[in-house]
Amino acid sequence: MADVEVYGKMLSTLPEDDDHPYRSGPWRPQSVEYDAAELQIQGELPDDLYGVYLRNTENPLHPAIVRYHPFDGDGMIHKVSFRDGKVSYRNRFVRTDGLLAEQEAGRSLWAGLAENPDVAVRTGGRGARGRMKDAASTDVIVHAGVAVASFYQCGDLYLLDPLTLDDLGKCTWGGSFPNDLGVSAHTKVDDHAGELLFFNYSTTAPYLHYGVVDAGSRLVHYVPVDLPGPRLPHDMAFTEHYAILNDMPLFWEPELISRGLYAARFHPEMPSRLGVIPRRGAPGDIRWFEFGPTYVLHWVNAWEDGDEVVVDGFFQGCPEPPAAGPNGPAGRMFRFLAQDAMQTRLHRWRMNLVTGAASEQDLSDSCTEFGTINSGFGGRPYRYNYAATNEPGWFLFNGLVKHDALTGREERYQFEPGVFCSEVGVAPRVGGTEEDDAYLVTLTVDMNRDLSECVVFRANDVGRGPIARAQLPERIASGTHSCWAPGESIRGW
Repeated sequence: MADVEVYGKMLSTLPEDDDHPYRSGPWRPQSVEYDAAELQIQGELPDDLYGVYLRNTENPLHPAIVRYHPFDGDGMIHKVSFRDGKVSYRNRFVRTDGLLAEQEAGRSLWAGLAENPDVAVRTGGRGARGRMKDAASTDVIVHAGVAVASFYQCGDLYLLDPLTLDDLGKCTWGGSFPNDLGVSAHTKVDDHAGELLFFNYSTTAPYLHYGVVDAGSRLVHYVPVDLPGPRLPHDMAFTEHYAILNDMPLFWEPELISRGLYAARFHPEMPSRLGVIPRRGAPGDIRWFEFGPTYVLHWVNAWEDGDEVVVDGFFQGCPEPPAAGPNGPAGRMFRFLAQDAMQTRLHRWRMNLVTGAASEQDLSDSCTEFGTINSGFGGRPYRYNYAATNEPGWFLFNGLVKHDALTGREERYQFEPGVFCSEVGVAPRVGGTEEDDAYLVTLTVDMNRDLSECVVFRANDVGRGPIARAQLPERIASGTHSCWAPGESIRGW
């Protein structure tokens, strides 16, 4: 373990004997911020691993007003830097408006995902439905050299220095940020164009918007996209010339919205629709294609193949499972967290922009989700996807699967029981030329030894297991998304 500096401790009012399934065990929150200048390394850390791995996690500081959902927790960014064969670590809360207000009040002020908005102490708030706290705890990306943390149901985008995690305020985009609706998690960065693509959604017409931010962090395109009613999109995709939006048949029941209730239901009688719009297209330019009913939480990649736009993502065989399963926590609200219960599998959708034909196919029968790729191939033809397997019934990742889209071959690594990983960052090897000439970086939650480590794999030999590992100052909480930023892409590196 390196010499560790405790930067600060955020006041928490959670009980020490908390037994909530997603506030205990692998999801036990952290409230301490650390600096560890140089972690001790086990194994052989390659000198050409050069950059920063960022991971977002949910770390609630106060009990929920009524019932807690793991997506309600306050955002905390974990940063692991790799340079010259050395590893350093730092973690910081995202100092959102909601976190600061609740710290001042000493309690939760807004309704969570599993709560009626009417229980909120404060009016306003964020989220597509309103009266929620913008926790910025879902996703993290790096655009224009700055880390951007976002909230899954639309909110502000919070900026952090990717090296120090210092608070840099909120995105303004030159005064053009859509403050009325905010922005959804899963903004997309095109490494080739330097652009950030995004969407937002709401319960009022036109229900969806799509936009583009240039490499100078200026909003250069923002258009409404008409939908038949309120929807719950979670992710988007892009190609070199197009953005791909979606209209899936799992959404809030309209008649319940009018009563202030927000319950998602699956409508198997309705098709899934993918909308293809030129990256700077007008509302009338979007082309919709219909497919079999499902819900897609996360897309992997998209690209152009002649007249076709091809999209890979995770098809859900059971978008509305009755429960998380016999091994998962009780409570119907947890059923949407277990990918085995939702039967997620890698899938491909094809759309012909000339003939209008649409087709789809499974790429694997393995239950995986949270796939990542070498970002240099984002929006372009690619071959390799690195996804996670889950602990049955739980939102916990117990292994990795490398899928070869060319051959269909899959290579696996399974962590020992009681050890869980995070969504991997794909770190291209400095000077590398092949798509999988890269490293995979992830953080673990080891319940057997009560610790967390940063572990590194070779992307071209996943089955071999970690080639290097470094222990963090504290066992972290499990969480959601991550990203890799090469050193040369970071300001001041």
